[in-house]
Amino acid sequence: MSAAPHRSPVTVVKLGGSCLDTLDDLWWDDLAGQGRVRPLILVHGWSRPLRRLDARHRQPSAILRDRYGNQSRWTTPEVLDDIRTVSAALTGRVLSQLRERGLTAERLIGSEGLISAGAGERLWWQGRRLVELDNLVGPPTGVNTVPLRHARPGHITLLTPLARNPAGQEVNTDADRAAAAVAGAVGATDLVLVTDVGHVTVDGKPVHRMSGASAATVRDTVAADGMRKKLRAACEALERGVERVVIGDAPVTALLTGRTGTVITRD
Repeated sequence: MSAAPHRSPVTVVKLGGSCLDTLDDLWWDDLAGQGRVRPLILVHGWSRPLRRLDARHRQPSAILRDRYGNQSRWTTPEVLDDIRTVSAALTGRVLSQLRERGLTAERLIGSEGLISAGAGERLWWQGRRLVELDNLVGPPTGVNTVPLRHARPGHITLLTPLARNPAGQEVNTDADRAAAAVAGAVGATDLVLVTDVGHVTVDGKPVHRMSGASAATVRDTVAADGMRKKLRAACEALERGVERVVIGDAPVTALLTGRTGTVITRD
């Protein structure tokens, strides 16, 4: 009996909404090169395209802070409509970049039976008062991996990180944390968080390597809002069995080989 064919470990790459417009042809060439030799699952954000769509998404009131200090976009049914609009446009551009380079690719939407979310936080700061607000946001709690099994060398899966909460509502969920949940569920060895900053910094200095424990300390002490979310996602990925998380603004090959960015491991 012949041995089963070897299947390369999956790599999950989260494309930050803050940097999608700045990725040049060389960056996409590099990603395509990675996609030819390993299964890739891409998870995209939408922060900058959403802010560009409508001025109301740029207002301070568009962002809520919960009683634990975590930030969230105030998501109403109207905001979900806008997220769907910008996601359809940007995923079209991503798929086009991949297909132009000879890869096949498909888009999946997390709320269509793929990502489940927990109940959202209901108490949010408004000014100096904690008030109860409806916010269609929830933390990712489970991933149905069956639709993700199509990822293979030469074929890339692109995921829009919407989810369903226990009440069956479609909800917004943090894209970094969704990428971490997906990476853990599919047994990925690496999670790459592509963003618009080169490294995690502490006291103004770039950190090239850190342990999960150090990442948690930086997250809870000195990290600012955007990086705090990424470090939270990194710690969750490691807890789910991912071996390594890399954060940076470089081509994926440079990040995976540790030539740049911040590499976070369990030890």
